[in-house]
Amino acid sequence: MVALRLAVGIAMLTHGTPKLIKLFYGDFGFPDPIGIGPELSLVLATLAEFFCSILIIVGYRSRFAAIPLIITMLVALLIVHGNDSVFEHWNILLYLFAYAILLHLGGGKYTLTYYFFEKKKKKISAIQ
Repeated sequence: MVALRLAVGIAMLTHGTPKLIKLFYGDFGFPDPIGIGPELSLVLATLAEFFCSILIIVGYRSRFAAIPLIITMLVALLIVHGNDSVFEHWNILLYLFAYAILLHLGGGKYTLTYYFFEKKKKKISAIQ
């Protein structure tokens, strides 16, 4: 799971970092695929692709961080590239499947979530 988290997290950062830079420079020229305005669309895409990717890389609440990324990939696949063949955008499908796996299985044992929460639960249950 560590390899999957690192691979998809780092790869998605290459998409999220330019969006974060656009936000810092105040350049809100961004598509509005679901009709909420280009500014909010850019903010939501940046939150998912940059900040949720960082959460996945470090393994903090990976399941919850995967949800906005799954939504972002579905919007990209079905709405932004909806007129194209699904298989023309195989990279979106790979991200989508990877995030679905993370949502289902979690981040694994080598995560901050495991270190801070699960490890303590096991110690407490061992004491009882």
